[in-house]
Amino acid sequence: MSKASTVTPSRRKERKTLAEKADEKRRGLLRAAAQLVGEFGYAGTSISRIAERAGFAQGTFYLYFEDRQDLFDQLLPTVGAGMLDYVTKAVRGSKDIFEVEERGFRAFFSYLVENPEFFRILHEADVAAPKAFEIHFDLLARRYLSAMKRALERGQIKDYTLPELEVVVYMLFAARDYIYLKFMRGATAPQPLPDWVVSTYLRFIRYGLAGEPKS
Repeated sequence: MSKASTVTPSRRKERKTLAEKADEKRRGLLRAAAQLVGEFGYAGTSISRIAERAGFAQGTFYLYFEDRQDLFDQLLPTVGAGMLDYVTKAVRGSKDIFEVEERGFRAFFSYLVENPEFFRILHEADVAAPKAFEIHFDLLARRYLSAMKRALERGQIKDYTLPELEVVVYMLFAARDYIYLKFMRGATAPQPLPDWVVSTYLRFIRYGLAGEPKS
């Protein structure tokens, strides 16, 4: 076998397809947009800035998105899917809803440390990309409620109806939001959530305001 024939297969294996290259460029534009929205908001994120940050000519943008709004409509669902995947991997193998909640809570705030732009993308989407905002929250609520429903069926949660659990889900959304605002926003470099904050949240989840029952 010649030297040339032994090298060719590995080169073919490393070579990316056109579809893979296109997907890589599209994701690069979305990553650049996420960074810019985190820094300047949706209003300050222009096509020229996105292309420059991604390292592409401005015309490249229009190969993957119709206009700026098209990208904005895809930004939160893309970033949100990344966050959900991150949290889902963290909670896999949990023994009950309380372990799911602890692992998921810690993972969510770890994700924010690594992706500090997330909340600005989320909050401003309500005005800048309302369809994306609605899709994201609907997906998030359905998945969270599904986990709560399984816990109810297994007897891990008691004395709640499904409509009441939906209210609980939105309360827990709000808790994450305001805990972020209090303990993480504004830091020069995002820091992990203090353990005492995590333990306070988890104690409330398990025992509520009445506190742990006396043995």
